[in-house]
Amino acid sequence: MRRPLHILGIGGTFMGGIAQLARAAGFAVSGADRNVYPPMSDQLAAAGIPWVEGYDPGQLEGLEGEIVVGNVMRRGMPITEAMLDRGLDYTSGPEWLGRNILRGRWVLAVAGTHGKTTTSSMLAWILDYAGLAPGFLIGGVPNDFGCSARLGEGPFFVVEADEYDTAFFDKRSKFVHYRPRTVILNNLEFDHADIFPDLAAIQTQFHHLVRTIPGGGLIVRPAADPALDAVLERGCWTPVETFGHTGQWAIGEAAADGSRFEVLLDGQRVGEVRWGQLGVHNMHNGLAALAAARHAGVPVAVGIEALARFTGVKRRLEVRGSARGVTVYDDFAHHPTAIRTTLEGLRARIGAARLLVALDPRSNTMRMGVHADQLAPSLAAADAVWLFQPEDAGWDVRRVAESLRCPSWSGGEVGAMVEDLAAAARPGDHVVLMSNGSFGGAHLRLLEALQSQVEA
Repeated sequence: MRRPLHILGIGGTFMGGIAQLARAAGFAVSGADRNVYPPMSDQLAAAGIPWVEGYDPGQLEGLEGEIVVGNVMRRGMPITEAMLDRGLDYTSGPEWLGRNILRGRWVLAVAGTHGKTTTSSMLAWILDYAGLAPGFLIGGVPNDFGCSARLGEGPFFVVEADEYDTAFFDKRSKFVHYRPRTVILNNLEFDHADIFPDLAAIQTQFHHLVRTIPGGGLIVRPAADPALDAVLERGCWTPVETFGHTGQWAIGEAAADGSRFEVLLDGQRVGEVRWGQLGVHNMHNGLAALAAARHAGVPVAVGIEALARFTGVKRRLEVRGSARGVTVYDDFAHHPTAIRTTLEGLRARIGAARLLVALDPRSNTMRMGVHADQLAPSLAAADAVWLFQPEDAGWDVRRVAESLRCPSWSGGEVGAMVEDLAAAARPGDHVVLMSNGSFGGAHLRLLEALQSQVEA
């Protein structure tokens, strides 16, 4: 009989995904968290997984089975200290996943600073389109599946392989627990300044991942990425395929906005992708997914057909609605490079139309101000910018405003920001709200404000 699981931090995308996988695998699952909101609260309810609000140590009374500890948990929290004092059985999410779900399966892992969620979604979709019924655990919700995790029926399992640390008791990156056969290393830049002192520390963790990939596996990586060059120069025992504007997998003739591109393999045209995605970054993501899928046995032509039907990921430049002729997008922004590539892709699609951007620098790294000097250049495609000031940020967003070459607003009140943004927006504008959190519901509030103007 399978042991019950109690998951601390169950509302996060990763831990909530583990809860759904465990439930599908026959485990009795419960959990706890603070401020669980959609889409994860909806997914947990649909899976019949109960959870309690908060981390009162009383929830551990009479608890049987194993505690799965999310990396949101810290020493000094009463529930953590109670767990340790009572000698209860505990493990981390990545370790539990590797031991109970991934063992014996062909794991396809997608790692890198940017594009993990989208590329993982593309790869899972290609395998599914090819009839391979893969399992997956993704840090977002692919539109083609409507959920972030699935146990799957075949041997293949796609996992978004995060370099963030595992738990308070295991400071290795999550991905060292996954033992993948196929790995995409999408890119590598400095991030997660709350746990890594510099890029070299992240490169060490990436090399730990490389050391786990078998000689019969495959590494898919960009043709031009000096940080990854340095990782593989430490030692590589696995075949490597490259992608990008050059490399074994390359972009041939392409539309300016990335909505169409030729796929070149070893210099030969093997097909053309026509899809609803945009930007150079997504063309690169698509090439990487094609390469990894081919390693799992999917013909390139089938992979190209699948990409043509790929409908994207929630919160990745997702259109949330339109009112008064203004289109409102939601984008999960966490790093200047991702902000820049997303906005450049949208600019290529909308041409001379006005592009208004509201940015919430909410990620741990951005709240620390590590990337502050890179934010203004990353916003260069915008016609006007609204900068939100998080309460716990260690710096003033007006530093960015002073470096922008376009009109800007800054402040720490979402309602005031939405009011100003709604007043500035004109029919035909495109408004992108960028945050890795809920942004105080700014998307719906803006649409409601615009609609109120219509009714008035």
